[in-house]
Amino acid sequence: MEDPTACATQLEKLVIDGVNGAVKKGDRGADDFVDPWSVTSASAKGVDYDKLIRRFGSSKIDKDLIDRFEKVLGQPAHHLLRRGIFFSHRDVHHILDLHEQKKPFFLYTGRGPSSEAMHLGHLIPFIFTKWLQDVFDVPLVIQLTDDEKFLWRDLTLEEARRLATENAKDIIAIGFDIEKTFIFSDLDYIGCSPDFYHNMCRIQKCVTFNQVKGIFGFGDSDCIGKISFPAIQAATSFSSSFPQIFGGRKDIPCLIPCAIDQDPYFRMTRDVAPRIGYPKPALIHSSFFPALQGAQTKMSSSDPTSSIFLTDTNAKIKTKINKYAFSGGGATIEEHKEHGGDCDIDISYQYMKFFLEDDERLEQIKKDYTSGELLTGYLKKELISILQPLVSSHTERRKQVTEDVVRQFMTPRKLKFDY
Repeated sequence: MEDPTACATQLEKLVIDGVNGAVKKGDRGADDFVDPWSVTSASAKGVDYDKLIRRFGSSKIDKDLIDRFEKVLGQPAHHLLRRGIFFSHRDVHHILDLHEQKKPFFLYTGRGPSSEAMHLGHLIPFIFTKWLQDVFDVPLVIQLTDDEKFLWRDLTLEEARRLATENAKDIIAIGFDIEKTFIFSDLDYIGCSPDFYHNMCRIQKCVTFNQVKGIFGFGDSDCIGKISFPAIQAATSFSSSFPQIFGGRKDIPCLIPCAIDQDPYFRMTRDVAPRIGYPKPALIHSSFFPALQGAQTKMSSSDPTSSIFLTDTNAKIKTKINKYAFSGGGATIEEHKEHGGDCDIDISYQYMKFFLEDDERLEQIKKDYTSGELLTGYLKKELISILQPLVSSHTERRKQVTEDVVRQFMTPRKLKFDY
């Protein structure tokens, strides 16, 4: 039986953790600020992720965990994992245990469709999720939170739903297997899935208004839709929300690859899950993809100069990087050659960490730039040569994604797995 009083009591500690998990608004200038809607840092190096791990109470991904990935999978870890782009986790060891025991789990990730074009930062969780799907051979559900964007942004319902379809095309173009992947719009799926809605209600009954304010920072003037939304993102964590995929089973856990700013949703979910008889979701967190202007903020769809979009032409990519990409080099050529460049704050190098797969090449670039042998112009030129074909090939794949293909991915159905 569900006990809402017990749920509420257990969440008291979570509320305290939620408040401590991000600096209060009045303290933004003194430290990092991270919540699901905003990321800022006072440091040119960006967010202090070790400090964020301590605040959020997650676990650091260390060499032992990476070695275990490689042992369990029998292949090298993804470069985003090896390089610390995915740097934090909750219960990933349990997921690896399940894989070794040949027991089922599924993947869950998502996207809030706030713009027609996705940018490079949006690709990171999906690139890594595709690798996880390939190596583990498990189902994947991708939630498009068009309802959230309707509530938070100046969008009509119709426009939010349209953006979900456009973003789905970009996601499909990454290469997900249609036999293993279900993509859904909240605005469409909740209305036709009683099981999903039932789980939303169970979660909502376990979280009080004061608690959700403490976890997410909602104010008295926020609309009630925002207050109830976290239950929608949480409900996707449970296999019983997708009876067409899991045959009504409620005991299949999930692994959620996401940026760490989404963690408050799932801290709440992990606290509520055992109270309603479900397994806690496991998480693996990525760092933020920095804006072109520097790592103090992440890329933003609302600022075209901060981002490389998947619709940008080769010429636009070149212009944006040359004009806006923050440099860690010296003020003059002489100063740079004497003191070298700072890879920790140089955006061109930081982007290469995400997209240049050759470890030896990346290490050589870092060595030569740090010594002053390579100039900032070379780094920008190198990055342009990496991103132009990446974006162009994505654009060509996206052109092949028809409305009919989108409908197939977004139709509630059984996937290739039996339960």
